[in-house]
Amino acid sequence: MHLKRIATAALLLPLFYFYIMKLPEAFFLALLLTLSVVAQWEFYSMYHVSGLMKNSGMFSGVLALLSAYLLQRPFAPVLIYSFMAIFVIRLFGKRDPVSSLRDVSSTVLAVLYIPGLLSFQLSLRHDRPEWIIFLFGCVWIADSFAYYIGKAVGKRKLYAAVSPNKTVAGAVGSLLGGCLAGWFLDAVLVHALGGWRAVAGGLVIGAVTIVGDLVESMFKRDAGVKDSSNIIPGHGGILDKIDGVLFAGPVFYWVSRAMGVIV
Repeated sequence: MHLKRIATAALLLPLFYFYIMKLPEAFFLALLLTLSVVAQWEFYSMYHVSGLMKNSGMFSGVLALLSAYLLQRPFAPVLIYSFMAIFVIRLFGKRDPVSSLRDVSSTVLAVLYIPGLLSFQLSLRHDRPEWIIFLFGCVWIADSFAYYIGKAVGKRKLYAAVSPNKTVAGAVGSLLGGCLAGWFLDAVLVHALGGWRAVAGGLVIGAVTIVGDLVESMFKRDAGVKDSSNIIPGHGGILDKIDGVLFAGPVFYWVSRAMGVIV
């Protein structure tokens, strides 16, 4: 298993670096659209959202990301109009009002949770492609530290009701991995944060990655599933792979603005 993880990383990381750093911004939009559509499909499948509600939610997600890209601002106003459209579709698409709140809330939540949060990465990529490498690098390294430290010395459960396998030691590992990744990536690639700001940025990403992972675990527990899907054999679904970065993207965007490195 360990060799498989290392081999996968050794293959994918150079490809990811080339894709982000060398290709035009529109290619990153295409990547986010693909991830968003698949992750929303997984979320709707977990909660048995289908038909018009599922299709309208996924269409709204595409519109949200396209608008964020064209307007160069996260959480574009089109989200509000999409939500209104979803309400109307439920109103006239299914005459029986029973379960209407559940239908609408599940549909709208997925739009907010996945494409809504992903839209912040478009702003990061527009400012500098290095921010995407920094963000994903910190998340991946924090995840790896959490996994290996948790496996090695983790005993005390972090939040057993939501995620029985996560430990306090693993959470500390995520923080440590984020700090080291922030310092290293800024030193060798970004050259924009420097010193304490790079470490602080990595620390924040490491902390929020834990929260993002727990949030998705909460949804899976509620839905009664182990993984969001089996689209990646042995690793679960796309939503399982991006749960940490969903939360880390917006928080890193806000922190970077507060530090004055993104206007």
